[in-house]
Amino acid sequence: MKELVEKGYAVRALRRSTTLPFFIPATILDKIEWVNGDILDVVSLADAMDGMDAVIHAAAKVSFQPEERKELLKINIEGTANVVNMALEKNIRRFVHLSSVAAIGRTANGETITEEKKWQAGNMHTWYAISKYHAETEVWRGAAEGLDVVVLNPSTVLGYGDWSTSSCAIFKSVYKEFPWYTTGINGFVGVEDVARAAVLLMESDQKNQRFIINSDNWSFQQLLNTMADGFGKKRPQKEATPLLGGIAWRMEKLKSMFSGKKPLLTRQSARVAHSITYFDNSKIRQTLPGFTFTPLAQSIQQSCVQYLTSLQPV
Repeated sequence: MKELVEKGYAVRALRRSTTLPFFIPATILDKIEWVNGDILDVVSLADAMDGMDAVIHAAAKVSFQPEERKELLKINIEGTANVVNMALEKNIRRFVHLSSVAAIGRTANGETITEEKKWQAGNMHTWYAISKYHAETEVWRGAAEGLDVVVLNPSTVLGYGDWSTSSCAIFKSVYKEFPWYTTGINGFVGVEDVARAAVLLMESDQKNQRFIINSDNWSFQQLLNTMADGFGKKRPQKEATPLLGGIAWRMEKLKSMFSGKKPLLTRQSARVAHSITYFDNSKIRQTLPGFTFTPLAQSIQQSCVQYLTSLQPV
């Protein structure tokens, strides 16, 4: 939203409550036309899209909690189908879908993933990944029915936000000095880079194409160490081998049963943390020659400063 407002676009946004995101500056929020609703509520979608010529669909649930599987699938798949159907009904000129590299799939053996990779069933996929894969099939179905589509597949998105949800929770775990790390490798990207890429692709002539949005491929150990340094906190000291990782997620599950809080580690997130997957960002760089990614260390440092400044309760 910030990127769109600063470029002078008239922006209308769907929100589920009367509470606005605390992490977006008021100077931006005040320039947005807000519509109360939900992607599971087709009437509110009709109101939100009426008179619009482009839609950026970024609404989704991110969770690795097994008990949230049904909600995850309903929101991400059915919700996306609703958005696509309404966009077709309202003759939306341009449809930008924020998907995920999870919708392409990952490997455990160090493969480099490009946009050409085909989804393959297997135990490497989390329920989140499955939901995003099927959500994306709804978008491609919309393209087949005449919708002008471009799909972004960001890797793990890092930035300042509500650190009780989605990938922002990684910052909270590091701030609380979660002791475990793994040497698995994954792709990461700053949230502002994703926003810039989304708007630039919306403005481009690209059609029915997907783009991996990934800044750097880092080990989880390097990621957590960089965050810990940014917070001035102790780096994780315990390597969670696959065996110890299995013990760690079970301990977290047991602890959550008594505390009532969501575990910091689950079976699915532990599996991802041990996988080794590289994501190739050459297609987006070739398509948008002037586009450059913010160095990941810089994005993390900026986010840590914002979290510390906000004094967000733990």
